[in-house]
Amino acid sequence: MLQASEVLDFTDRAVWHSATTPDELTPRETAIVALGKQLFFDPRLSVDNSMSCASCHQPDKGWSDGEKTPLDRFGERIGRATPGLLNLQEHTVFMWDGRAENLVDQVALPITSPREMNMDLDQLVLRLRAVPAYESEFSELYSDGVTARNIQHAIAGFEKTLVSGVSDFSEWVAGDERAMTVQQKQGFQLFTDPQKGNCVACHHPPGFTDNGFHNLGLENVQQESADLGRYNIRPVALLKGAFRTPGLKDIERTAPYFHDGSAATLESVMDYYIEGGRHRSGVSPNFKPLDITQQEKQALVAFLKALTSRDAGS
Repeated sequence: MLQASEVLDFTDRAVWHSATTPDELTPRETAIVALGKQLFFDPRLSVDNSMSCASCHQPDKGWSDGEKTPLDRFGERIGRATPGLLNLQEHTVFMWDGRAENLVDQVALPITSPREMNMDLDQLVLRLRAVPAYESEFSELYSDGVTARNIQHAIAGFEKTLVSGVSDFSEWVAGDERAMTVQQKQGFQLFTDPQKGNCVACHHPPGFTDNGFHNLGLENVQQESADLGRYNIRPVALLKGAFRTPGLKDIERTAPYFHDGSAATLESVMDYYIEGGRHRSGVSPNFKPLDITQQEKQALVAFLKALTSRDAGS
């Protein structure tokens, strides 16, 4: 695993410049994004026309759902929280356990999941081909018209445009000293200090993620019913109970936190890190109890809130 602290000076603002900025799209790409957006909000992508991608990924909640864990189509709780969709271009793996290696492949997973949209892709193609508007739009944009892969490609194209906006932190990184408060600046120092927060051990610049998987002691992996996370995909001992590192931009909008939604607030996330987890069985090497004061905890939370887009919710 890359030890970024050996490579980068995290106090150098230049390394924190955003890796994701809105792309300048060609006319065809713009049309694909519009088609993908239409599909994203269309409940016809579910078997019983009751659920769309947006049912769980809501714009005003950082493209998450605000739930500890979501309800499946039978009204039962799914064991993993709904992740937000912002800044996906800064990620190289997708889903909490990384079972999708690219965004186009990821799109198919909730559509075909029996507990979610439960839609057979071949049946979905037939359904959309029967809709004249879709038949026309796909034919104009893709030589082979409506296919499962083209549906996934269009939705992924839309999702790639979901990018965080200007934040207090991004303005400060760009040189505006007044953009962040004294407390937020202190929080940034704690965030990058290997003897204090050491958050950068996993939340690397500029995307605030290492695209890795970590066991944070959230559940005893020895339990028979434990969710083993990445281990289910790659059975390596270090990955038992390990889950993908999320990015932190607009993190204020995507509560609750962790893969199981067990932390309701950013303050409770910090309390969890101060405590050092619920168990120490197989936790990742970089996960250690934080030695910080309550004042420092509040500074860290203030910094995390400085990552919120100024147009959030508008």
